[in-house]
Amino acid sequence: MTARNGGDLVVESLAALGATTVFGLPGQHALGTFDALRRSTLSYVGLRVENNAGFAADAYARVTGGVAPLLVSTGPGALMTLAALQESAAASAPVLAISSQVPTAGLGGGRHGYLHELRDQKASFRDVVKSVHTVRTASQIPSALAEAWESALTAPYGPVWVEIPQDVLLADTGVPPVTALRAVPRPLEPRAELITEAARLLSGAQRPVILAGGGVVRSGAAAELLALAEQLDAPVASTFGGKGAFPWEHPLSLQSWIEDRHTTDFLEAADVLLVVGSGLGELSSNYHTFRPRGRVIQIEADLGKLESNHPALGIHGDARLSLAALCDLTVPRQDEAAAKAVAEVLALVGDRIAGQDLGLEQQLLAAVRDALPDTSPSCWDMTILGYWAWSAFDARHPNTMHSAQGAGGLGYGFPAALGAAAADPTRPVLAVSGDGGAMYSIAELATARQYGLPVTWLIVDDGGYGILREYMTDAFGQATATELARPDFVALAESFGVPAIATTPGTLRDDLAAALAAPGPSVVVLPAHLRMFAPTHLIGS
Repeated sequence: MTARNGGDLVVESLAALGATTVFGLPGQHALGTFDALRRSTLSYVGLRVENNAGFAADAYARVTGGVAPLLVSTGPGALMTLAALQESAAASAPVLAISSQVPTAGLGGGRHGYLHELRDQKASFRDVVKSVHTVRTASQIPSALAEAWESALTAPYGPVWVEIPQDVLLADTGVPPVTALRAVPRPLEPRAELITEAARLLSGAQRPVILAGGGVVRSGAAAELLALAEQLDAPVASTFGGKGAFPWEHPLSLQSWIEDRHTTDFLEAADVLLVVGSGLGELSSNYHTFRPRGRVIQIEADLGKLESNHPALGIHGDARLSLAALCDLTVPRQDEAAAKAVAEVLALVGDRIAGQDLGLEQQLLAAVRDALPDTSPSCWDMTILGYWAWSAFDARHPNTMHSAQGAGGLGYGFPAALGAAAADPTRPVLAVSGDGGAMYSIAELATARQYGLPVTWLIVDDGGYGILREYMTDAFGQATATELARPDFVALAESFGVPAIATTPGTLRDDLAAALAAPGPSVVVLPAHLRMFAPTHLIGS
């Protein structure tokens, strides 16, 4: 038998658990794992910055619904993933981060002087990930990875952390090749008596309304949501994380105008509000201004989020299983006024936006929607056009629109799109960034080119941190530290061997469509100063 080491056990275990693709960036202590990759069947996507590798793994996990392995080194390399893992935790993306460690003799010391040494590396991750796992011997590797894999896929999904010392990864091992590992979490079934009570409340409601969050998308519950909404004639609003959970043009669809007082008023007026897969946090509660006047039923896979913001009949359960059970028990009702009420709310929202001279922003978002194939994923950075997309973009299919609105860090869009493209390279993927956010991940143009990933990157260039400029001007009368020197993005992309074009609002639709239709990566640069719609959580705004 060819000599094997701890690194082989890592890649064998990942393959046995069902992994096909891993993301990462090598480092000195992790070389045992990376060398083993060439002896494995796993596909490797190597990014240029560890944080970007984390964002790519995050999007891969969201798109596939499975675990995305992320391989990094010790100390600086490990710590560089923290922002990406925070986003994965906030968005419930099951990323399995596997880091190397200093040799076993140096664990817990901080005094041995090893390169990259931290006194307690895993302590930096405990407040971010779901669970941390430290391996001390080669024989522990398969079980530790299986345990971490199951933790990542146990509701609520989320990132996990495994660290393995350098000497364990490099040492020859007599542990037989890993051929089978099982890591299947139990289904999170709701308690029957709670579903019965929820069905009774919904069946007796005069004005039932549903708020669908990201948990609906993650559990694949779009069909069950549609069935229940039509059975109850209940209007449905989608949170930003729940984009695509409910058909945008359906007569019962309130769409995603969550940051709008008209929508908030409508949700507050429901005599029974069913909240599915949302913790009613800051964004989904219109900045904590939401004050429900009726009964709230909350279905949530994250036990800690049940009734964390509002009293409710809390149901700890998977969204799909819970909605299916409600469909079986609720009494069908007809309410011709429901669709009319939805149309009235959307008309009020439209009138309010129309009164703010925001035609350019709406034109650009419509151009993006027209250019993007219906089933193609899109990944949005924290930029003004992305903020517009949260409220106004029709995702058309569940699990196709992804953004960093969970933790709100810059630089998500492009590396996330690379991860989405790695998950399914047969579909073009769109990334949207501002010029400020683009600079966080400009090095990944080399990654896109190296792997030929079909990602079109739309960069809206307004010469600075546009949304921060707007926030500061509104709050203080002027902006500070928001203006940026930036490169010629077209020339820079072309220097990486990536085709690029400068566009205008009038030509954006055609230029974007052409770029998306072409093979491999591309960049479209749009010089434009955009504005957000006025704050809508304020009464009378």
